[in-house]
Amino acid sequence: MTGTSAPPFAVISGAQVQGALRGREREIAELVEDTYRIHGAGDSVNPPSYFLRFPDRPSSRIIALPASIGGKLRVDGLKWISSFPENVAAGIPRASAVLILNDHDTGYPFACLESSIISATRTAASAAVAADWLSRGRHQGSRPARVGFFGTGLIARYIHTFLAGTGWTFDEIGVHDLSAEHAAGFRGYLEKAGPGRVTVYEDAEQLIRSSDLVVFATIAGEPHVSDVSWFGHNPVVLHVSLRDLAPEILLGSTNVVDDVEHCLKANTSPHLAEQLTGSRDFLAGTLDDVMAGRVTVPADRPVVFSPFGLGVLDLAVGKYVYDEVTRSGELHVIDDFFHELKRYGA
Repeated sequence: MTGTSAPPFAVISGAQVQGALRGREREIAELVEDTYRIHGAGDSVNPPSYFLRFPDRPSSRIIALPASIGGKLRVDGLKWISSFPENVAAGIPRASAVLILNDHDTGYPFACLESSIISATRTAASAAVAADWLSRGRHQGSRPARVGFFGTGLIARYIHTFLAGTGWTFDEIGVHDLSAEHAAGFRGYLEKAGPGRVTVYEDAEQLIRSSDLVVFATIAGEPHVSDVSWFGHNPVVLHVSLRDLAPEILLGSTNVVDDVEHCLKANTSPHLAEQLTGSRDFLAGTLDDVMAGRVTVPADRPVVFSPFGLGVLDLAVGKYVYDEVTRSGELHVIDDFFHELKRYGA
């Protein structure tokens, strides 16, 4: 972008997004790790997310995530993502989203991208990065070999893809879901995806006790796991869905978040722990703190990563997609999208 004229405006479809990201798990994980470092250094703007809720549809919401990222990326933008859980019964995904990218110099939007894939990708890449850093120094220096997925939707599938794509292998893969149909479907996916014995657990306790790496990817609105003893084997917990764990679980664990101010709101489990204790002393720090060596994660306690999800990650992945589609020569530009460009008319 030159900053001297209105940029062309492009629309990037979900098929193009998927094509630009497929098979590039290591590259995207490195991008997400770099973005966490940029954010940790303060070269970003990531305001609170805005939740649009509906009195007549209490389970649904649409969330606005504005953000700006510096470094080599230098892009601003907004993710607009909806969560309508009843969609699942109708046979379509719960979440849908678009991402708007704005030119750093002029502020003009220059692209609209289908973003449910981008959102799932940045979430999964974040989880894979956290799993890598938080498992270091545990399990006799090797990565956990037993993983358990609590919740079996699209996010769980993407997280598994990113773990596998960044070099993780598992001897045992556990699955638990309130829907037997969904659990069976995810088991089928896992058996086709690669090695590792897959077990469906009807009982949540069995899943957690049998896993050294636990992935929570549900749509829970309030805590439903409260027994601290289930985590007595000190697993790494990727608490992606944010509201599964009772405060007591967190208070007995080492807690790492992506951003303190963002995560401790909206009645997430860390927010409930803060309300219960009246302090934030239960937090060890952020993932960037761990990566920078400012925080050391002990091996003799469970470690819980609770990522609220940062808009800067969406921008980083979205800009990556835009650049890849541009390089491919397949960018679909909407001619004359910006029409009134002369101050006093033609």
